[in-house]
Amino acid sequence: MATEPKTTKAPRAKKGTKVAADTHAKLRLRVRGYDHSVLDQSVKQIIDTALRFDAQVVGPVPLPTDFKKFSVLRSSFIFKNAQEQFEIRTHKRVIDILNPNPKIVDALTNLSLPSGVSVDVKMM
Repeated sequence: MATEPKTTKAPRAKKGTKVAADTHAKLRLRVRGYDHSVLDQSVKQIIDTALRFDAQVVGPVPLPTDFKKFSVLRSSFIFKNAQEQFEIRTHKRVIDILNPNPKIVDALTNLSLPSGVSVDVKMM
């Protein structure tokens, strides 16, 4: 008669204790803009600045473009059939900088980007 091997479960962490997570710090830059060519130039400028300080860069990763569409009446009173359609496209890119040092963060905050480009910085 063959005996089945015993399976053991991994020990569980007690409630209230913290499990050691990934110790690598990461700086996530989320860049948004209305014009994709200006956005790509800004992303290139950010990456060049990070690489100047020997940082490890992941990206840029293009995210889906947001479309906001508006319909506006051409006439102020009647003629509802006469409408104009407009849309605003918001292009987005994500850049991750692994193990950033304070020099990189300082250089990125002093970087002058063109108007119409916004950068959200999050430390992960």
